[in-house]
This record gives sequence, structure tokens and C-alpha cells, in this order.
Amino acid sequence: MQDVLKKWTDALLDWLGATTQQHDDWDRWVAVALVLAVVVLFDFVCRFIAVHSIRRVVLRTKITWDDELFSVDVLDRACHILSALLLWGMLPVVFDDGRSGLHLFVVRLVQSYVVFTVFRFVSALLYAAFRIVSARPAWQNKPIKGLRQTAQGIALFICVILIVSILMDKSPTILFTGLGASAAIVMLIFKDSILGFVSGIQLSANDMLKVGDWIQMPKYGADGTVIEVTLTTVKVRNWDNTIVTLPPYVLVSDSFQNWQAMKRSGGRRVMRSIAIDMNSVRFCTPEMLARYRRIGLVREHIDAAEERRAARTRDAGTVPDADLARQTNLGIFRAYVVNYLRREVPVNPHMTLMVRQLQPTDSGLPLQLYFFTNTVDWIEYEGIQSDVFDHLLAVIREFDLRVFQRPAGYDVDLLHAPGPVSEQAHEHDLDDDHAQEHADGIDRGV
Repeated sequence: MQDVLKKWTDALLDWLGATTQQHDDWDRWVAVALVLAVVVLFDFVCRFIAVHSIRRVVLRTKITWDDELFSVDVLDRACHILSALLLWGMLPVVFDDGRSGLHLFVVRLVQSYVVFTVFRFVSALLYAAFRIVSARPAWQNKPIKGLRQTAQGIALFICVILIVSILMDKSPTILFTGLGASAAIVMLIFKDSILGFVSGIQLSANDMLKVGDWIQMPKYGADGTVIEVTLTTVKVRNWDNTIVTLPPYVLVSDSFQNWQAMKRSGGRRVMRSIAIDMNSVRFCTPEMLARYRRIGLVREHIDAAEERRAARTRDAGTVPDADLARQTNLGIFRAYVVNYLRREVPVNPHMTLMVRQLQPTDSGLPLQLYFFTNTVDWIEYEGIQSDVFDHLLAVIREFDLRVFQRPAGYDVDLLHAPGPVSEQAHEHDLDDDHAQEHADGIDRGV
């Protein structure tokens, strides 16, 4: 082979007009150029024939995972390995002078190139495996990108160690031993990567987080959708379109709120209160009950309560008017709110729905609505919530109740306004009715 290559180089130099003395100086470099040309041509032919042929076969199969495993990138890098090995195998043809310094230097460079091409092939395989796994329903949107980056980082670390050992003509075990002695420094340098790798495994194994989840972490200013999970960062796009970058180990060491379970449940909770003025809560008179019966949502509730009261009165033999079990306007209003939510509001019927009183405060009696909408869309949810409280704030006067509100400038103006005012008259009428009812109750011995 060496004789054939030498004949080719001599013929090429003769054609170029070189003298016999110049042959000896240029033979080796011309041989190197011919070898490189052969390797480049082989690489081109290999990629053109093998890649296109294999891709045709792969695209005709019914399975889809082979499209990623035998992608163009993977096949190209496999051909580069063959070309590098061919170059390595042809070096003895070029260098026929034994273990010269130039020969050893070129061999080490070529060996390093072979290691590098193998690393690029392994990296492409890992990326293809990542694409195959992420396409499976069980692994979609899970934070496995950090695991891929970790595997690629380990492969790169091994590649660097091998290349350095080849160039220095030292055993790789010596370098690994030296790194083991300086493990503390290595761990300090790669602290974030190591913590990110461990955290990524915990996040994936426990299904704590995946791309597309809505998370809240007020301590770090995160309130939005997870858009990327890598080895060292978790990117969250907040609702104001700002990006918050968090280290993965923060999500494991600290607590965060993941709203994805709410989205899967099909219902989003509403838990808001209306403060009732306790001075407006009273027993219902027959006139009040007759007026409330005209409201369809509470008619059955009022009649059923009156029947129970009448039955208890007959059993006890007492006067109905003296029965302390009379209905209150607040109780009827609560029944109205429950029926209104069930019949008029798009709530989730399979989840909790209740209207309850909270602890009274100096700001009134909180009447809390606790229910779940039948949608998790943010805009629709806010619209439903607003419609409900718009209606309740408007209808509460029909039940002779008042919403507690701290005095505003308008209230102060009413106090100093001359002459009767319709709002003032209405409030005075309510107070007079309350006072008269209290006096009647005293006369009856209530």
C-alpha cells in the first residue's frame, strides 16, 4: 500500500513539475493530502448512500420511534466515526518511519478526533432517546430534559478525560485518581449541576412538576406557567409575561403550589364572603313571609319551614306567635343563595357547595359562599364569580338585610343633607319596624 501511495505521489509531483530532489520533501505532505481526500470522499459517499437508504426504510415502517433513533443527525455522526477510523487506519501508510515525533503527534490527534466523534454520536443517541421517551403519554411534559443533559454532561466529562489522557500519553485512571483527590473542588464547581440532577430525579419520580403546570411560589416571585425544566434551571412565565428562573433544588427544598390538579378536576373553587350588618337580622313577620313567597327560589323553603313550625307548635300546645323557632330573614336569604347557586350558576354538582356564617367581627357578620365552578378557565371563572356577587349585592335588600360598609364620604354628606332623603327614610323605616317588632315581642313575653 505504501508503494502504491508513493507512486501516486511521485506521479502527481511530476505532473506538477517538481524535481526529483523536491520529491523527498513533498512526498509525505502530498500523501497526507491524498489520504485526507480519500477520507473526505468516503465520508461524503457514506453519508449520501447510507443515510438516504436507511431513512427510506425507516420512513416506510409503521412504528414511529425508529424515526428518531435513526434520524439524519444520528446517521451522519455514525458515518463520521467510520471516517475517523478509516483515517486512523491509513496513518501507517503515510508514516513509514516508525515512531517519529511527528508520527506520534498526528496519531494522538487522530485518536482524539475518534473519541470526539464517538462522543458526538453518543450525544445524538441520547437526544434521540429523549425525544422517543418524551413522546410517550406517560412521560409527556415531565422534567426529563435535565436527565438528558446530565447524561450528556457525563459523556462529555469522559470524553474530555480520554482526550487529555491521549494527548498527555497518560492512563485515564491516573487522571480519575487525581480528580478523586480533588473531589471537594469538583463538587463545589458542579454543585448546581449535581443538585439539579438529584432534584430532577425527585421531581420526575414524584410527578411534582412538568412543563405546562401553573405553579405559585411567592417567596421567589413565581406565579405562572412552567415553560422549561433543565438540569440547572426551571423557567416560569408569570401572568404578566415576565420570566422567573429558579434552581430545581429550590422546588424540592421549599414548598410550592401546583394548580395542575385543579385543572384536571374540572372545577375551580370560589370562597368569598359578604359582610352582613347584624342590626338588620330579624325574625320574619307574616307580611315579610308573604313578600318573600313571591320569590320562587325560596317559596318551597318558606312553606316547608312554616309547616315544621306549625307541627311543633301543635305538639307543644303553645301559641304560634310565641314560638321562638320563627324564620329569620338571614336564614331565608341563605336558602335563596344556595338555590340560586344550584339552579342559576354553572357550578360543578359533584363538588362541595355551601353558604355558611363565619365568626362575627366588628365589621359585620361574614356570609361565605363556598362552591366550585364547572370550568377552570381563568376568564370564565372570574366572570362567574363576579356575576354571582353582583346579583347578591343587588338582591340582598329584598330580604331587608344590609351589607356592612364603613362610612364613606357619601354617608357623611347624607348626615348633613337638609330635608328627608329616600335612602335615609328607608333606613329609618327598617329601624322603626325593628323597634316595633321588639316591643311586640316584649308584650307577648318573648
